Formats: sequence, C-alpha cells, structure tokens
Amino acid sequence: MIEYRWAEYQVDRLPVLADELVRRRVAVIVAPAGPSVAFAAKAATETIPIVFIVAEDPVKLGLVASLNRPGGNLTGINFLNIELAAKRLGLLRELVPRAVHIAVLVDPTNTIDTESTLRDVNAASQAMGLQIQVLNASTSHEIDAVFESFARSRPDALAPAVSAFFVDRRVQLALQAMLHRLPTIFPTRDAVEAGGLMSYGASLKDALRQVGVYTGRILNGAKPTDLPVVQSSKFELVLNHQTARMLGVTVPATLLSIADEVIE
Repeated sequence: MIEYRWAEYQVDRLPVLADELVRRRVAVIVAPAGPSVAFAAKAATETIPIVFIVAEDPVKLGLVASLNRPGGNLTGINFLNIELAAKRLGLLRELVPRAVHIAVLVDPTNTIDTESTLRDVNAASQAMGLQIQVLNASTSHEIDAVFESFARSRPDALAPAVSAFFVDRRVQLALQAMLHRLPTIFPTRDAVEAGGLMSYGASLKDALRQVGVYTGRILNGAKPTDLPVVQSSKFELVLNHQTARMLGVTVPATLLSIADEVIE
C-alpha cells in the first residue's frame, strides 16, 4: 500500500505532511521532489528509511555523510542537473550564437536549488560574456506574467532552472516559449517532448526507476546506510527539430551529431 502526500508546491506544508507519514508508521518514505522534501522527511524521523532525489550533491547539502556510506536513515539519487546549468548555457549559445541576453527562470520557493543554480549560472555567464536576467515564477499565473513581460524587455533566449514545479508546467512553458518565438533550453526531456526546443540533463525516468529499486531493497531488509548514493550517469541532449524550424533556428550539424534524440 502506498500513502501519497502532495504539498501542491507549498513548501511550508511539507513538515506537516512528513509528520503525517511518520504517524502512519510507514516502512519507507520516498522524497523524489528535491531537497526541501528530503529535509522535511529527515526532520520528521531519524528511524524510518528515506529515499530521496536531489539535483545537487547531497553531501554538500548536508543530507548524508558521504556518497559511499550515507550514514543515518537516508540514501537516494544525486540527479546532478543543477551542476549542469553552465553546460546548458553553453549548448544554448552554440544553438543560438547571437544570444547574449539570457533569461533564467527560477522557482523562488525552491530556495536551496535556486541559490545553487544562480551561483553556477552567474559564474558561467561571466566566463561566456552573457547578460543574465533572473525571473521568478512559482504559480501558473506568474509563468504567464513572465512571458507577458517579454513584450517590454525581450531576452534572446530562456533557460528554466531545475524545479519540480516547472516539470509539472512543462506544457505551459513549451507553449509560451513557442508563442513568443523564444529559444529555450530545459533541464529534462519532458518539456521537449511537449514541444520545447532543447533539453540537456540527467534522465529523470532513470532516476525514478532507481528510487523504486532502492525502495524495494529497503522493503526487503536493506538499510539506507548500506546503500550508496547513486549519481546519475545517463545524460541526454534532446532536440525538437520541428520546433526549431517554427522558431527559425538552424540547428548546427555539430549539435545534431551529438544529440541523443532529435524529435522530428
């Protein structure tokens, strides 16, 4: 039996929901939506096993003692996508060489991931000579408002940050980017399948599969401290050629040759 809890992107609800699961005496807590969820679960129990997905080094975050020997009651998957923010900017610049003014869309409620993303993006932008404009959105209405603002100050391209909320709103983001003819690179392939232009990042499907594997092993008696944190090793560059043509973007042969998938 699986007990589901969803905070509806309201971070302040996470501790209450985690406490509910602890009172239910569940056998394991799965926290697949970033560090805020993992920390809420960690604060709620020191005994119930927790399997997380985070897009940044969990040792640096303070979730586990080390990758090989996590210690405590947590283990999981390091999704690595935040560390790829600079790589995504480079790919975007390769696809659209004229792009200088880049808008980075972040979810301000996801403070931990947002701080890390902006730190890496700012360092990369200085090295590449880019001008970064940081935009916030944590609701569907705010996403629409961000794109409406482009009528006054239009960037050359857009790079949404890693966010469970943005994954959920991928169709809206892909559609708005297409309507505004704005080249956009996403962290996961889901948005490209929904009509987005390009994505580069670790495979979310593969990470979720590994969460299921670890959860099954714990249910069969394994302890989190004996399960090393898995670092994603499968990375995907996905291009939507049809969207590129609609945007008037010519995809360089160099990108086509290294793409894991080109959607026609």
